[in-house]
Amino acid sequence: MTQPFFDKKNDWEEFSNAISDKKAEQEADRSGSKPGAPAKETVIKFSLKPEELESYLNRYIIGQENAVEIIATKVCTHFNRMEIEKSIPDDEKVVGNIKSNMLLIGPTGVGKTYIIKLIAKKLGVPFVKADATKFSETGYVGGDVEDLVRELVHEADGDLTRAEYGIVYLDEIDKIASSGNFYGPDVSRTGVQRNLLKLMEDAEVDLKTPHDLASQVEAAMEAQKTGKVSRKKISTRNILFIVSGAFSSLDDIIKKRMNLQAIGFDKAQNTREEKKNILKEVKTEDLIQFGFESEFIGRLPVTVLLNELNEEGLFKILKNKYSSVVLGKKMDFKAYGIDLDFTDDALRILAKRAYDEKTGARGLLSVFENTLIKFEKTLPSTNISELMVDKEVVLNPDKELQKILLSSIEDDIKKFQKEFLLSHGIFLEFQEDAITAVKDIAFNSNKSINQLCSDYFHDYHYGIKLMEKDTFTITKEAVLNPGDYLNNYIKNNYNKEAEKKEEEQK
Repeated sequence: MTQPFFDKKNDWEEFSNAISDKKAEQEADRSGSKPGAPAKETVIKFSLKPEELESYLNRYIIGQENAVEIIATKVCTHFNRMEIEKSIPDDEKVVGNIKSNMLLIGPTGVGKTYIIKLIAKKLGVPFVKADATKFSETGYVGGDVEDLVRELVHEADGDLTRAEYGIVYLDEIDKIASSGNFYGPDVSRTGVQRNLLKLMEDAEVDLKTPHDLASQVEAAMEAQKTGKVSRKKISTRNILFIVSGAFSSLDDIIKKRMNLQAIGFDKAQNTREEKKNILKEVKTEDLIQFGFESEFIGRLPVTVLLNELNEEGLFKILKNKYSSVVLGKKMDFKAYGIDLDFTDDALRILAKRAYDEKTGARGLLSVFENTLIKFEKTLPSTNISELMVDKEVVLNPDKELQKILLSSIEDDIKKFQKEFLLSHGIFLEFQEDAITAVKDIAFNSNKSINQLCSDYFHDYHYGIKLMEKDTFTITKEAVLNPGDYLNNYIKNNYNKEAEKKEEEQK
């Protein structure tokens, strides 16, 4: 006979109480109140106008004016319409809720995700982003598309009202398009589309997942006590769904429909500008041909095209006073007390390098890191308080770094002398040929002066104190062979110093 999970009544009650206490603690953490206290009612009001949101987005987004105009308008309409519908009686509301769910089409790195994040931040609504491949790879067994909605509740700190005003953003949506056959992964892709279309319209999502053991135990507890199980659900009626993808071969489908398919060598003449113009002609039938269910596309009434960023567009992003790339790198150096700035020539070269990487604005991050990483490592150990990144710094970073280090070497040596004196009560005097030797070694080893001197002379105070000296001269030989020089000096001079002191005492 199969043994029950709990074979004692006390065990069941103890576990039930523990679950209840834990749930109460979690609810208290989310609401900021004590267990048992009434939950605070969330009041969300929207009054932002399309032009206001458009103006806000254009502070940060470069080269996507048309896309920003459409997105800002439809987002504002969506949220302001919800405000109106609150006051309409249920029997007078429009049957069949048509939301401004959007499909964004554009290559990687043009700002699709950034735009939506900015909007969510401006509106103060919870935001969830995921990649469609997360679901297409796992199919029906793994990731559940309803988890996107549950994640909104988490982002809203458990506040269901706020969660129902949230935005779900699903990237790489083109990866779940069926290629036309019904074997292998395509079955999963079609299934994901169908599961998503239910959410994108108006569905009730159970917050208790079937595979959650704690939820199952809690439901069993509730059924035992009350004889029924209540289900906590969230409606997707007002949740805005925005999906995006690169759709790399969509232009070929459009050209075929329009009888513009290039043949022979003419195909190589297609430019990026021509591709952009072709994509403007996209229709629902093209997206269906691409591999989407007609019902799925029907849940996405707003299609937005984003431009591929050219070299000039990337430069404008860097010149924008709100540029997260430039401001972020300035903050990196400011953390060490170094003021960073860029000339226009330097920014143009960096923009060109990023454009050559073919990853849009994402390429800017990598070229900035590759160019400035050694400066970011080395300069904090010097007394340098500002760095102007010009054309020469970008083209020859190693050479320019050494020039900067050498120009400040005497100040750095003075700084080391001061630190050594304060720490050990000994003044190290550097001869001219010693300073020259330090410069040469620093240039070749790519070390800061402070680091190099610390490595070479950090133990010198032991030997110098042995000879009871409060000053010591660093020669070129000491720089070239620091350990041997000090040992030989002690051997040759210790007895002489002792004899000299005996003579003085007599």
